[in-house]
Amino acid sequence: MMATKRGGTGRVLQKLRQSVEEGKYYEAHQMYRTLYFRYMAQNKHAEAIELLYSGATLLLEHKQYGSGADLSLLLVEVFQTSKATVDDDNIAKVSKLFQLIKRDLPERHAFLAASLRWTQSMKPSGKHVSELHRQIGITLWQEKNFTGARHHFLRSDDGESCGAMLVECHSQQGLASEVDLFVAQTVLQFLCFNNKTTASVTFHAYTTNHPAIMSGPPFVLPLLNFLWLLLIAVDSGKLTVFTVLCEVYHPTLKRDPSYNVLLDKIGQVFFGVTPPPEANGPPGMLGTLMRSLLGGDEDDTNAAEEVPLQAEEVD
Repeated sequence: MMATKRGGTGRVLQKLRQSVEEGKYYEAHQMYRTLYFRYMAQNKHAEAIELLYSGATLLLEHKQYGSGADLSLLLVEVFQTSKATVDDDNIAKVSKLFQLIKRDLPERHAFLAASLRWTQSMKPSGKHVSELHRQIGITLWQEKNFTGARHHFLRSDDGESCGAMLVECHSQQGLASEVDLFVAQTVLQFLCFNNKTTASVTFHAYTTNHPAIMSGPPFVLPLLNFLWLLLIAVDSGKLTVFTVLCEVYHPTLKRDPSYNVLLDKIGQVFFGVTPPPEANGPPGMLGTLMRSLLGGDEDDTNAAEEVPLQAEEVD
């Protein structure tokens, strides 16, 4: 019986593929939607997923972006309705369709936002969430959307790609004097996310492959030396080492007012610094120290930790 069902689905998909190949795009799109509603009414979720992914991929490859995006959105609805597992196969489906949907199409944003809501609702393993963000980050990097790529790489475990992307980003968009700044913000934010391993890999990939950085450590640029020593210090967990390091390098850290907030968060994550009692309350002990050291009163409360990914900020 199972073989018969699969054979029947296969014949339907073949007929729909033929319609698309013949240029009957509207007819094929409507048939995909009709079969989708029929499968859902019968709780045939696996068949609906196979139908929609096949149809969306085929239409998008034939540059029928509106129709393909429509089926892609329906696919995520099936994932949500059927509580589909967030596994390698479904992550690959989402990544492939995101890559195929035209980048300036509003539905692309909606598709990724819906896909992320689905993954969050299923409480999947960190590995699969990381892999989705990694693949989205690579796609955006290939499209030269460095801001979007960085956003997703920060939620992945791919430090090699993140470092390489930052090298390309600085080479194309940065000033020569900013070579150390481009990696510093990212390394510090990885640490704020308690992801020391990826912070280290990103730092190494960037400093090793950037043509403007002389071999190290130690480096010619003080900020790079600070990051190198900070990555060593977090392993010790010794607050004294951390505060002395911040004090020694405070002239360099004053280049970016957001560093004091980032370092305050890192102090909480790795060195046991007590956070303020309320989100909008006074800074913690290290925050007070950093403001004193850096001589600034700036309040950049969004610097230490980006807002968790929501529908309105996916790329």
